[in-house]
Amino acid sequence: MNYKKTFAGIPLEYASFDKANILLQSIPYDGTSTWGKGADKGFDAFLEAAYNMELYDIETDSEVYKKGIYLAEELTAFSSPKDMFEQIYRHTQKMLLTDKFLTFFGGEHSISIGIIKAFYECFDKLTVLQIDAHADLRPAYEGTPYNHACAVYDASQHCNLIQVGIRSMDQSETQYMDQDKVYFAHKIAQKNKWMQASIDQMTDNVYITFDLDAFDPSIMPATGTPEPGGLTWYEVTNYLKKVFTQKNVVGFDIVELAPIDGLHAPQFLAAKLYYKMLSYKFSNYEQ
Repeated sequence: MNYKKTFAGIPLEYASFDKANILLQSIPYDGTSTWGKGADKGFDAFLEAAYNMELYDIETDSEVYKKGIYLAEELTAFSSPKDMFEQIYRHTQKMLLTDKFLTFFGGEHSISIGIIKAFYECFDKLTVLQIDAHADLRPAYEGTPYNHACAVYDASQHCNLIQVGIRSMDQSETQYMDQDKVYFAHKIAQKNKWMQASIDQMTDNVYITFDLDAFDPSIMPATGTPEPGGLTWYEVTNYLKKVFTQKNVVGFDIVELAPIDGLHAPQFLAAKLYYKMLSYKFSNYEQ
C-alpha cells in the first residue's frame, strides 16, 4: 500500500501538477508546540486515512477528486521558528502564482502565520476565518512571534479576523481581540444565530485556518491541547457549507493533528473534513 503516492490513492490522471486544480501542501512542523507533541506526524496519518476513504460525497453528489489534487513535496528542514515563517511565506507567494486552489496541512498552528501573510498581500480586504479552541492572539510567546500561540496575531492586525469556537485564552489577549467578531464556544452552545451573523461580517474573499482542537475532544482527542466543550461534526460542516456557499473561499489550512497510536478515528475525521471542504468549494451544491 503506497498511500503517499497520491492523495487518497486517486488515479495519476487526477494527481499531476499540470492537470490538478487543487494543490495540497504539507508542512509537518512541530517546533513550538508547548504540551502534546506529534503534529509533525499528522500528515502521514491523514494520508493513510484518506487512502481508506470513500471518494463520493453523498451530500454534494460529487467526486471532487476529479478536479485534480496535486500532492506537493513537503516543506521541512527549518532551522528556527523565524526561518519556518520566512520559508513558508516565500513558498506560499510562489504557489499563489500558480492559480491553483491552495490547501495546507500541518504541523502545528504556527505554520499559518506565513501562509496568511502571503494571502492577505495577494487578496484585498481578506477575511481570515479562524476555527479554533484557542485565541492564538499573543504578539509573541516563548521569545518568538512565530509560535503556535501567535498564529493569528498578525492576521488580526491586517485582516478582517473572525474567530469561531474559542474557549481558551490568556487574559492579555483580550486587548487584541475584536469581541464583536468572536464566537465563543459557550455562546455557540446556546444555539443562537451565530452562523449567519458571523458570515455577514465577512468580506467576499475568505481564507480559513482550521485548528482541529476546535472539535470537541470526544471526537478529536488527537491534538496537542484538547479543550472540553468543543464543536460537533455536523455543527462544523453545516457552518462550512454556508461559508463556502455564500463567500469566495480562496484557500485553507488544517493544523494540529497529533496522532494517537492505535486510534484511527481522529485522522479519518481530518481526512473527511479536508475532502468535505473541497466538495463544498467545487460542487454546485446549494442549500
